[in-house]
Amino acid sequence: MELKRENVLIEALPYIQKFYNSIMVIKLGGHAMVDSEIMNDIIRDIVLLRFVGIHPVIVHGGGPEITEKMERMGKKSEFIGGIRITDDETLEIARMVLVGNINTKIVSLIGHHGGHAVGLSGKDGKMILARKKPPQKVRIKEMEHDVDLGWVGDTEIINPELIHILTNKSYIPVISPIAMDTKGNTLNINADVVASDIAVSLNAEKLILLTDVTGVLRDKDDPSTRISQIAVEEVEQLIEEDVISSGMIPKVRSAASAVISGVDRVHIINGSVSHSLLLELFTDTGIGTMVYEAENNK
Repeated sequence: MELKRENVLIEALPYIQKFYNSIMVIKLGGHAMVDSEIMNDIIRDIVLLRFVGIHPVIVHGGGPEITEKMERMGKKSEFIGGIRITDDETLEIARMVLVGNINTKIVSLIGHHGGHAVGLSGKDGKMILARKKPPQKVRIKEMEHDVDLGWVGDTEIINPELIHILTNKSYIPVISPIAMDTKGNTLNINADVVASDIAVSLNAEKLILLTDVTGVLRDKDDPSTRISQIAVEEVEQLIEEDVISSGMIPKVRSAASAVISGVDRVHIINGSVSHSLLLELFTDTGIGTMVYEAENNK
């Protein structure tokens, strides 16, 4: 039986009331970054959030686009432990793709749908101060070697002042994960990490990770086994049971860390599902997996 439109609105009302004037950090990644139709739908939903009184802050990645651009320029991407080795040329390509292409595209889409956005990198207003990652240990033929990752950084300090100024004026900040160190060197940081760190610094109501996965599934081949809520106290047990595995492990651990550090809730949802953002935020059952702290559950 089809759900009546008025019932959908009534179900959404208490959530709209609860989240009014709150900050939500939304990390854009996965298929949304390369599929213009999906991106358009997500940005339209984010603009809707702003018009119902929520303050969205967007952090975006761009790994696949960086790889594609490098290939077109005849340069091969090299990874250590899932982290891209970033030499001078790779850093320039990453900056060009993230700041010059993806960021401006998102800002333009927000404007197209009636919102107001400002594109930023972590270097603007000294928003993200980072330090260069130390060499990573890699085992090659039973021998351990230290590998320099190049211009890859870890967050040291988040200064959210500029973000607060913009959200207070009803602008949507769109942030590229490019930062600098104390010497002014440019560093590239993982976008999931930047989104989490910014959400903590803003004391955000929610951190929403838009990915290509439905969330955490008890049976990886059956979407109907989605776990809608996971307490941070359950995460390690679910990893031991292999319910949370492979690439989902760092994502869920990062979500749990953000919650422990002060973010009220973290949501992992499939951005390629139509209006997944609204379905997760404004319906009782949601569409992804929410990570929360049981001790502080309201």
